[in-house]
Amino acid sequence: MRFLNALLAISLFLALGGTAVADSLTPFQEKIKAAMAMDHRSAADRERDENRDPLRALPFCRMRDDMKVIEFGPGAGWYTAILGPVLRDKGALYLAYRESWMTQLDDLLSLDGFQTTQKRPIDIDWNSDDRVFAVGDVDFGMTDADLALDIREYHNLDAAGAAKLNAAIFKALKPGGYYCVIDHTRRHMEPKWPENRRRADPVAVIKQVQDAGFRFVDYSDMFFRPDDELRYEVGRKTVKGNTDRFSLLFQKPES
Repeated sequence: MRFLNALLAISLFLALGGTAVADSLTPFQEKIKAAMAMDHRSAADRERDENRDPLRALPFCRMRDDMKVIEFGPGAGWYTAILGPVLRDKGALYLAYRESWMTQLDDLLSLDGFQTTQKRPIDIDWNSDDRVFAVGDVDFGMTDADLALDIREYHNLDAAGAAKLNAAIFKALKPGGYYCVIDHTRRHMEPKWPENRRRADPVAVIKQVQDAGFRFVDYSDMFFRPDDELRYEVGRKTVKGNTDRFSLLFQKPES
């Protein structure tokens, strides 16, 4: 009996020890966690925290709190609400989207915590016929950014638009700067059709970004979802909130 009790005690110790290690956060992750707990975030946004997992996604993107970060396609501001406070003291956040699309962020950006967050309107529109971004002559107005984030927006680019955007991001980043792309997974070489319109082929993404001059440096399976068969539109109730997503990291060469 004593032997069994000892085994149980050891098992409990190891289990608790493993949990403590798994739950330990870096100072940067603690800062993300604090931003996630701020009052300006809605209940609807908080419900997506576990699925989007910024505590793992942003460190994978090599983000630090002292960086100049470009957020392409902030949408309704889910990531902006976290990034702004994290970068407020030592870094800066630049929101890149069509100017009229960013008016919905005005109330958020007026809050304390967003002093170093600013809009950088770019020449982009929506092609409703092809249901992709119409990308113009994009210029971010900077050449010293440390990181560019493209999270769940790359699927809205056709090949021509991707080439323009990737080239503009390459120009905006300083040598050694990072470009992080996270999006819903499409089967490799599968033709585009309504069910996969909001998915992207990760192999094609890698080639397109490399063609712009970037070096492919890392990937993560943190958003691997084995029960997403990659067959259905990401908004369908069978996969919504549980889509398989690829996470790719690129770097502008030092020279």
